[in-house]
Amino acid sequence: MKLAVFDYDSTLMDGETLEFLAREIGIERQVKEITDRAMRGELDFFESLQKRVSLLKGLEVGRVNDICANLPVMKGAEQTVKSLKDRGYKVVCFSGGFKNATIPFAQKIGLDAEFSNILHSKNGVLTGFTGGEMMFSESKGMMLQTLQKLLNVSYDNTIVAGDGANDLSMFKYASKRVSFCGKPALEKEANIIIKEKDLTQILTYI
Repeated sequence: MKLAVFDYDSTLMDGETLEFLAREIGIERQVKEITDRAMRGELDFFESLQKRVSLLKGLEVGRVNDICANLPVMKGAEQTVKSLKDRGYKVVCFSGGFKNATIPFAQKIGLDAEFSNILHSKNGVLTGFTGGEMMFSESKGMMLQTLQKLLNVSYDNTIVAGDGANDLSMFKYASKRVSFCGKPALEKEANIIIKEKDLTQILTYI
């Protein structure tokens, strides 16, 4: 058994979910500033996530779902997922984002599973709170270890790919560590560095 784990925002999907949602209510710049600092490792991921989500309070869930269903797929994502599956990999998405986006996306491009967070809502609108599987800077590394044990996948048969500091926790558990257009903190720890927005470039290293 082999395992490939991809980050969602700015890796499988071309952009940041929270910024697309923030654009709807005119606060994209404010949210982007927090996102950028978190991805550089300057802010605690949990605190930055809670702060960004709190700014979305009052946004209608129906509109959230409409936006999330139409987020742009990263160049080469579908081809890369198919090729990895053809080579015997289970292909999974870990996201500090939300199931409103990752569930339809996983179905669209054929992922085997997705792990992400839930935007809390009440009476059809966001409350400004979130919870779930990927809330902390170490969450991805912890979930990766769980999957490796469940699927009996070794370090040598694991690939991980991401772009931000919250992907670092996966790197110590995978032999192939991909920085995909990544921030310096991630690139420093990667052994595969891709600087062009084309996921098929990963396939040349496998």
